[in-house]
Amino acid sequence: MRRPADSQNARRQQPASKGESKGDQTRRAVISHALGIVSDVGYEGLSIGVLAEGTKLSKSGLFAHFKSKEALQLGVIQEVVSRFTLRVVQPALASARGEPRLRVLFEKKLEWIRGEQEARGCLLQKASLEYHNRFGHPVRERVVHAFEDWAEFVARCAQTGIDEGHFRADLDPEQFGYEFDGITMMYQQTQGLMRERAAGERAQTAFESLLDRSRRSARLR
Repeated sequence: MRRPADSQNARRQQPASKGESKGDQTRRAVISHALGIVSDVGYEGLSIGVLAEGTKLSKSGLFAHFKSKEALQLGVIQEVVSRFTLRVVQPALASARGEPRLRVLFEKKLEWIRGEQEARGCLLQKASLEYHNRFGHPVRERVVHAFEDWAEFVARCAQTGIDEGHFRADLDPEQFGYEFDGITMMYQQTQGLMRERAAGERAQTAFESLLDRSRRSARLR
């Protein structure tokens, strides 16, 4: 569990947006601290009481921002999605269409899995494991929606590879996305859980194989 001082660090690391109210600043700082808790003990280990102890804020003050444990968990999920979009999706969209975009996407996804100081590992994947059989739970529904959006995005990127002539015309973009995610999920397991030194190299080899199988045949170039 992170020390209470980390909440102060989170405030310093996230400067206030222009025109942001004090309440919004506090909410952002609380969410930032909550990310560290989730990284350590999971979403179900996150509660108003645990967060109050870690941030030195009163429970009543936290209830003013989050009316329930579920609202707090959803706030964290939304922050994770926003960070994922900023650090993985947007850099890919800023790169050239087709295979170059997919290379950037893969690189940034591995960086995301390696994590950062306050959110180690992929917290979306962590949520999927915690809530996979919690049908009807608001957090599960939000995570499902996020993964659906992600799968659609990877498939669209693969389709641009076809459109740009980088990949063969009969490539199935959805199958490409399935294998893309399979590689990154194995990377998370071997790098994060098993601490294999060759995890990154194996992931890159698998990705190069996926690209090679997806390209147009030599005689059609």
